Amino acid sequence: MDELRELFQQMLNQDLIQITLSNTAHRERAAKVKVRPVMTREKLVFQETLYRGTKVYHSNYAKEEMQGRLVDYMTDCFRQAQLNSMTEEATVLVSRKGKVTVKRRRRPDAGGNEGRLPDLSHNRSKRYVLPEGLPVDFLVELGVQTPEGRVINAKYDKFRQINRYLEFIRDILDILPSDRTIRIVDFGCGKSYLTFAMYYYLHQVQQRDIRVMGLDLKADVIRHCSALAEKLHYEGLSFQEGDIQSFQEAGQVDMVVSLHACDRATDYALEKAVKWGASVIMAVPCCQHELNGQIRCDMLQPLLKYGVIKERMAALITDALRANLLEQKGYDTQILEFIDMEHTPKNLMIRAVKSTAVRPAGRTGMQEDSICRLMDFLRVNPTLKELI
Repeated sequence: MDELRELFQQMLNQDLIQITLSNTAHRERAAKVKVRPVMTREKLVFQETLYRGTKVYHSNYAKEEMQGRLVDYMTDCFRQAQLNSMTEEATVLVSRKGKVTVKRRRRPDAGGNEGRLPDLSHNRSKRYVLPEGLPVDFLVELGVQTPEGRVINAKYDKFRQINRYLEFIRDILDILPSDRTIRIVDFGCGKSYLTFAMYYYLHQVQQRDIRVMGLDLKADVIRHCSALAEKLHYEGLSFQEGDIQSFQEAGQVDMVVSLHACDRATDYALEKAVKWGASVIMAVPCCQHELNGQIRCDMLQPLLKYGVIKERMAALITDALRANLLEQKGYDTQILEFIDMEHTPKNLMIRAVKSTAVRPAGRTGMQEDSICRLMDFLRVNPTLKELI
C-alpha cells in the first residue's frame, strides 16, 4: 500500500476538490465515503462524510490521520477511489486479491485552475458533482458554461438539474458492473443534456468502460447530438432515430433511462427494461393521460369532478402503479423528487434497482392481489400491466 499512501499524501492539500470511496466490500461498515478539505479556525482539515445505511456521519481529521484512514479504508473496505483536485484526477482500483491499480492524469483544464482554490468553507450551500468554475467540454458546447467554466445565468437551472441527475446515478454506481462494459439505453433523449452528462460522469470522472445509446424520434436532434459526440470524441456515446415501442436491442442492457417520454411511451420503456433484465431503471414520466381518461370511482367523485384535481391524481396514481408493478418484477423501487425539467411540474423520478434477494411467494401474491383490488376500485387498466 506504499503507492496508495504516497498518492493520498500528495492529494490531501488545499487543491483537493473531493475524494470518493465506493464499491464497498462491507456495507455494514460503510457504503460510501467522501472526503473534502475545509477550513476551521484558520486551519486546514479534511471532512469525512461516511454513509452507512440511511445515516450519514461527518468528522474532521488532520492530514496525517486522514491519510491513514484512507489507506485503511482501501485495505479493508473499499475497492475503488476517485480523487479530483484542481489540477489532477486519479482513480484507484483494488482487486479481490488485493492488487492495487492507480491511474493518474493531469486535468485537461488544469492550466486555467492554477492559483485558484476550491471552496473551503465548512458549511457550503451546495457541493455539485460537476463543480462550479471548472469548465466541462460538453457543458461549454451546449451553452451551459463559458469556456472559462462560469455557469451562464440563464442556464443555471439546467446546471442544477444536471448535477441532481448525476447524484441519482452516483447513488447506484455500485450496482453497475465494474469488470466489463456498462451498456445503457436512453429512451427519448431529446437534446441530450443529461445523456452527455451521464456519459461524461461515468466515463471521464468514474473511468468506467461504457456504451450509451440515445434514442429519439426527431432526426434533426439525432444529427446534432451525433455530431457533438463525434466532436468531443465521446466514442462510447451514439444516437439513433426511432421510437421506443418498436426498438429492439439484442445485447445485454445494464441500465435503462427514460426522461419525459410522453404518456404510454414511459410504459414501453419500462417494459423494455424489465424484458432485458436491466439492473437499473431511471424514468421521469410525463403527460400521464391514460388513467385520466379511465378512472371512474363513485366514492372519489367529489374529488374527481374537478378537472385539475383529477388530472393530478391520475398522474400520481399512474406512477404509483408503475412502481408497484416494477416491484412485482423483482425491483426495489423508489419515487424521488427530481428538479423541474424546462420548468414543468412533472418532476418525479421512478428509480428501480433489480433486487438480488429472494422474495417470499406469499408476499408477492398478496402484493399482486392488493394492486388488482386497487385497479378494480378505480376501474383502470394501465398499459404497463398489460405489457409485463
